[in-house]
Amino acid sequence: MKTYFRLLSFAKPIEKFAIPYVITTLLYILFNTLNLALLAPLLDTLFNKKTAISTTEVAKTAEVAEKSWFDVMAHFRELTDYLIHTHGEQQTLKYICLVIVASVFLSNIFKYFSAFTMENLRVHTLLNLRKTVFNNVMNLHLGYFNSQRKGDIISKVSSDVQVVQFTVTNTLQVVFKEPVTLIVYMVLLFSISVKLTLFSLLIIPLAGLIIAKIVKRLRQQATRAHETFANMLGYLDEALSGIKIVKAFNATEYVKDRFHQENVTYSNITRKMARRQQLASPVSEFLGVLMVAGIVYYGGSLILAGEATLKSAEFIAYIAVFSQVTRPAKALSDAFSGIHTGLAAGKRVLDLIDEKPAIVDKPNAIKIKSFENTISFKDVSFSYGDRKILKHVNVVIPKGKTVALVGPSGGGKSTLMDLLPRFIEPESGTISIDGINISEVNTDSLRSQMGFVNQESILFNDTIFNNIAFAKPDATKEQVMRAAKIANAHEFIMVTDNGYETSIGDRGIRLSGGQRQRLCIARAILGNPPIMLLDEATSALDTESEKLVQDALYKLMENRTSLIIAHRLSTIQNADLIIVLDNGTVVEQGSHNELMGNNALYRRLIDMQTFSE
Repeated sequence: MKTYFRLLSFAKPIEKFAIPYVITTLLYILFNTLNLALLAPLLDTLFNKKTAISTTEVAKTAEVAEKSWFDVMAHFRELTDYLIHTHGEQQTLKYICLVIVASVFLSNIFKYFSAFTMENLRVHTLLNLRKTVFNNVMNLHLGYFNSQRKGDIISKVSSDVQVVQFTVTNTLQVVFKEPVTLIVYMVLLFSISVKLTLFSLLIIPLAGLIIAKIVKRLRQQATRAHETFANMLGYLDEALSGIKIVKAFNATEYVKDRFHQENVTYSNITRKMARRQQLASPVSEFLGVLMVAGIVYYGGSLILAGEATLKSAEFIAYIAVFSQVTRPAKALSDAFSGIHTGLAAGKRVLDLIDEKPAIVDKPNAIKIKSFENTISFKDVSFSYGDRKILKHVNVVIPKGKTVALVGPSGGGKSTLMDLLPRFIEPESGTISIDGINISEVNTDSLRSQMGFVNQESILFNDTIFNNIAFAKPDATKEQVMRAAKIANAHEFIMVTDNGYETSIGDRGIRLSGGQRQRLCIARAILGNPPIMLLDEATSALDTESEKLVQDALYKLMENRTSLIIAHRLSTIQNADLIIVLDNGTVVEQGSHNELMGNNALYRRLIDMQTFSE
């Protein structure tokens, strides 16, 4: 129940939808029940010929009806007798038919408004839930995404949320519409025959126990189904992202088999779930028919034995009403089977919502507006689990200087760079900007002082203009063009189909590697940050593209504080300070000439030209 009520909270303000839904549903139930209640007077008028009765007899009948207010059928008998007495059978039949038509019309009108209101609630719930899930995902720290399958996250945001919205709204129908309908029907049945209704109540609980047994395992199966579907999405995402590698290594069959195995597992689980869900409906329908048959036999036996006070028309009306009792009962059984599936999906969605970011700003975090002096790493250590990545690192980066990080692969260069914008937090030690510990600084204001160019050119399936203006949506065309010119990108942009309005495809697939990287540089230039973080920005490029990108990088780093990771001599030899990292510790630092003179690790790496990521 706790899971359900948390999911229901996303429907707020629920009263905006609940009040109109309750009113329209009650009116629908009222007029729908009236249709069945009018069946007895209709049959009575058609098949029971009445002799004219006196006004006194009508008054006596009315007096009995007033005393027996619970006896709905007595009211209808009294009214029918009065109409036949005053207007005749033909006219009475016409009146009853007109009332039935009007009642059916009104019941369907209110049924429409009831369903329409519920659909609005469903869409409103989905909007709030999906917004909350996505917002929380975007707020999570980078480490979370390194340990989770992307397919599982996509599954929770898309399919699981979709399942949950139907669970919440369908449950509202279960707890209100169907029970109220059942109560109204039972009142009507009691008003026709107390004895027959008490007999029927002995059978209904048995039907409920059988249906409950069928849907018992649905929730457990639903949880497995959602997890398996998430794995399938993960495999699909990996296959599409790495399609070139898949084909290059002739791994198509392996990828197919892996996806197929998960697909078979998912299909088997959903088949079992469907078997149970679909079994609930025919079983409840059969039990309903069985109950009706029992009522017909029992009631018919009473009438034949002369023990029942029911008229034949009332008995037929009773059977018609009782047959409708199975409809809300069937809807209840179907809804409960769906609820188990929805709650399983809801649990997965809530787990994602409950995931808290590891890096959170302090309540009174400082907002920095500029970078004036130095960046310092003091006794900084960092670990991934039991593996030490950085060990007591001490580095000072003065304003306006270009600092290069070099060293063997796995030495901790990328980790050191990720600590500065607080993508990750140090295990110990402090990182300061202008003497202020960055843990005390507002994260957004900290990152606004930095520009990023990564080894992988991360672009979006949008126009060239929107990709350059990604971090500055209010940028003018002139500003974007100026940034593109500095990044040596303007010329190739102008020869594309639509210039700056050209769509570059998924991840910029329609552009070459050098063109993508120059767009990333233009994006960083447009933000005009005082600090630049460059991670292997030219490592994956050919010589011609590298020259263009390198020239753009020099322009980018001009008059800025730059922290770069690179393995090519041309990129780092002009750096003001080179820091050599090996196995998580700073083993050397100085200028290129100073380090070459030391004849240590830096010199050996230069000689071998094996600087790596």
